[in-house]
Amino acid sequence: MPNLAQALKEEIVRLARKEVKMQTADLKRSSVRYRRDIALLKRENSELRQKLAFLEKQEKRRVIKPASKDLAQGARFSPSGVKSHRKKLGLSQGDYGKLVGVTPLSVYNWESGKTRPRDKQLAALVATRKLGKREAMKRLELLD
Repeated sequence: MPNLAQALKEEIVRLARKEVKMQTADLKRSSVRYRRDIALLKRENSELRQKLAFLEKQEKRRVIKPASKDLAQGARFSPSGVKSHRKKLGLSQGDYGKLVGVTPLSVYNWESGKTRPRDKQLAALVATRKLGKREAMKRLELLD
């Protein structure tokens, strides 16, 4: 009898191992597949981040590019016009100064009528007149 009990026990252990092996094999396959998918997503994410950084760099160069002095030719300057445009965009004097490429004090002096912008600054002012609120906010984000 002990041989029958021993044989039965060994058979049960063998079948249990076989069953566990079948169930874990599926789990291993899915785990390998998930790891492969995760690695692929990481590579794609890395590539997209590099492309985004490149495009942001290009856009920043385009935004920072100084306006041509030809824009200043024939352009009129009005202190109240600068102030109303700044208010329309919803910007502080500091942010508007960043957008134009001058200090906040320069914007304050222009708005109060104490000084007039130079030709280069006037060209930058004329270029910002064409901007809407969304575009101005995007440019400020790039400049920060």
